[in-house]
Amino acid sequence: MKFGMRKPSPRRSLKARTTGKWKRQAKKALIPGYGKKGMGWIRNPKKAAYNKVYRKTTFSIWDLFK
Repeated sequence: MKFGMRKPSPRRSLKARTTGKWKRQAKKALIPGYGKKGMGWIRNPKKAAYNKVYRKTTFSIWDLFK
């Protein structure tokens, strides 16, 4: 488990910013439960628990400027 600052990834940051609104709308229409809060706990509880702890113990470089 990582503690402290996360290493920024420009490639992943760009991918997250350019994922289209239409792509999300299509997935939401086709996949029941897509984008609903708490679905991670139902689908994969081990990964959801890891992600919850990870988000609480790490921070981004951009959080320093807030």
